[in-house]
Amino acid sequence: MASFRNLAIGALKLLGTDNIAKTTRAIHHEPERALAIPGITNNPDTCGT
Repeated sequence: MASFRNLAIGALKLLGTDNIAKTTRAIHHEPERALAIPGITNNPDTCGT
């Protein structure tokens, strides 16, 4: 599980996320935002802010 978490945090850092905690909370409240991270959707709001 730690490997998956580190992978997710690394992906968020590559996207330029400044605040990892804020972004993960936003994804927790709206899980469909997570689909935009690997490019599955055309949602322009990938940083969660």
